[in-house]
Formats: sequence, C-alpha cells, structure tokens
Amino acid sequence: MAKQLAFYINTSTCIGCKTCQVACQDKNNLPAEITLRRVFEYGGGDWTVQGTGHSSSNLFLYYLSVSCQHCQDPLCTSVCPTKAMHKGEQGIVSVDQKMCIGCRSCERACPYGAPHFDAAIDKMTKCNFCQDLLASREAPACVNACVTRSISFGELGELRKRYGAVNAIAPLPPARVTNPSLVITPHKHAQRPEEATGRILNLPEEI
Repeated sequence: MAKQLAFYINTSTCIGCKTCQVACQDKNNLPAEITLRRVFEYGGGDWTVQGTGHSSSNLFLYYLSVSCQHCQDPLCTSVCPTKAMHKGEQGIVSVDQKMCIGCRSCERACPYGAPHFDAAIDKMTKCNFCQDLLASREAPACVNACVTRSISFGELGELRKRYGAVNAIAPLPPARVTNPSLVITPHKHAQRPEEATGRILNLPEEI
C-alpha cells in the first residue's frame, strides 16, 4: 500500500491556544479570513438544581485542531471539474492552482471546510501538509508550533499502531463520509459524531 501521511491530534492535551492556527497563517502568508487550520472549542451540558438547593452539572469542554484530513476517499477531488484538486504523493490532497478555475465545487463538497477560496487570485487554496517543509525533512508548521505537542504527523498505519484507530469525534462528521487520514486521542469528555449533544462555542469558526 502506498504511504499515506496523516495528522495525529491529542485532544486530551490541547489547550486551545491557537498557536498552530497562527503558525499556519504566518507560514502561508494568509489573510485573516483564510484559515487552513482552525481550533474548535466544543462543549455542552447544563446545570441541574435539586430540591435541596444543591446543584450538579454535566458540563464539558474540549478543543480540537482541524485542517484538511487528506482523506482516503476525498469528496473534493471527485467533484473538481478540472482535476486541479488531486491526491498525490504520500496521499497528500492538494490543489494545482494553474488548473483551478475557482468554481468552489470542492469547497461545497468538503465536510471539513478545508478548501478556501482566495479572492485575491480567484483560486482555491488549502492545507498541503507543508510539502516544502517535508521536502527539507522538517515538520509542518502547525506541528512545530504546538506548545503542548498535541499535534504530530506520520504514516497513517504507524500512527494507528501507536495511538489507536479513532479518527472522528464531535464536531467532526462521521469518518465513513470520506475516510479521513487522521488519528485522534480523544479527550475524556469527547463525543462521537453520531451522538453529539454539544456545539461549537467559537461560532465564527464553525464548520
């Protein structure tokens, strides 16, 4: 089987500082409205006041850093009319801007909100796993920047052997949609996508 690169996210240690998001913006010289990596603050639950005046709660909160998942069955590539969006070496999904016509079909199809339209050039852009850094044997910018080392990367099979096979927690869609190349160590309060009761609390960054 061809090598498939994947991100590993440890949501039990992520503190939601968004350093990974800022590093991605800086490395790719992106305007504020284009965020190729985002950090979701996800939470829910409520308080229960008992007749004795005591109260209890089932409140929960956790953070999840999200970018392109470089899916094994990417919807973005299947809808691209020019094949500008394609899955290439090491399983990385990227966009050939010379072929892109800016139709935004990939943007509408992706359940992760990964492709972004760059109005300055009328083309799509997205996470390409920092291929230039990989070529220099460096880690992607988001991985290097993470202050709690909650983000890592590697070959998908090796990451699964080391950390398990979880590849979707709320607020992500169910993994069966695109078979994402992602491995997650869930926070102790993490919810399955199919059973989610919480919501994204930093609404401007909602998928």
